[in-house]
Amino acid sequence: MRTILFILQKEFTQIRRNRMMLPIIFVVPLVQLLILVNAANMEMKNIKICLVDDDLSSTSRLLTGKFSNSKFFDVKSNTFSIEEAIQQIEKGRVDMVLHIPSGFEKNLVRENKGKIQLMYNAINGTVAGISNSYAGQIISGYNREIITKWYGVSSMQAGQGIINVIPSFWYNPDMNYKVFMVPAILVLLVTIIGMMLAALNIVREKEMGNIEQINVTPIRKIHFVIGKLLPFWIIALVMLSFGLFIGKLIYNIPIVGNLWLLFAIAGVYLVAMQGFGLMISNTAATQQQAMFLNFFFMIVFIMMSGIFTPTDSMPHWAQVINYFNPIAYFMKIIRMILLKGSGFLDIYKDFMILLVYAFVVITAAVIRYRKIT
Repeated sequence: MRTILFILQKEFTQIRRNRMMLPIIFVVPLVQLLILVNAANMEMKNIKICLVDDDLSSTSRLLTGKFSNSKFFDVKSNTFSIEEAIQQIEKGRVDMVLHIPSGFEKNLVRENKGKIQLMYNAINGTVAGISNSYAGQIISGYNREIITKWYGVSSMQAGQGIINVIPSFWYNPDMNYKVFMVPAILVLLVTIIGMMLAALNIVREKEMGNIEQINVTPIRKIHFVIGKLLPFWIIALVMLSFGLFIGKLIYNIPIVGNLWLLFAIAGVYLVAMQGFGLMISNTAATQQQAMFLNFFFMIVFIMMSGIFTPTDSMPHWAQVINYFNPIAYFMKIIRMILLKGSGFLDIYKDFMILLVYAFVVITAAVIRYRKIT
């Protein structure tokens, strides 16, 4: 035990003296929470739209006015040329075009139906899909208003809206995307500290030539590994606490569940990620190699973890691969505890998988580490 304490003292002293590591530990998490939470936002607002009103009737102006007054759309231009509107899409100046053809109001009066055209820039499929959804809601509301105004009947009498749907959004009533993103950013925060920095710290000993001096000392392999990984395990949990405080203070995220349960599971998760980092450090000879391997695995793990989209929407083969993704389990657990208030019985299956993963990875990493070179 004294040996581990001496190694811990040495590690914390080394961390304090490292001018590059301190900003990574204390500044990067704050930047992540303040910038990424706002940047990584799937809420589409200010969608750039071009209006082409060839009808110029009171009915068409009512429709264009609804788009102009919507908080989701930003009218960049009005034109009478559909060719000019298409050019604006091609040049990336607008995201969509609303074209109301000539005779729109006349067709509504005579035939009780009219046609409009919506064109989208679908290079970004997400933007196009959300824009289409918002536009569809505006047009549906406009359609009900026309029926009520022209025919003097309610939309229900006209055959519209027979089923009245009142949605209830559990766990995030305001549909605030930041509530969904803050727990995900916290996962990235502890992953960077637990996996990347721990791996780089061990590889740094190789580059500086200190590893040979340590190898000839009577320090046991298990003492060395614990002394190297434990400081970053502690720092990661401290930064998780700091991140939760910032998330509550700035974004007012709900913290419904048991924080002791969250930190216990976070401790197990960090053991898994540090074991993964230790395996990388065993393979890499330089910090550059370790950094490359860390980024490779982290990008794959993060993009498949459900940080933006549900993992259930992935192809079956991707879901099978995701069984070996520890970030996916912790991403699900932290959201369930913070937002839903889930207890241990609700998450024990994911926790047991994470526990087995941590045991296997850290055991394999320690066994593979060679103290004598």
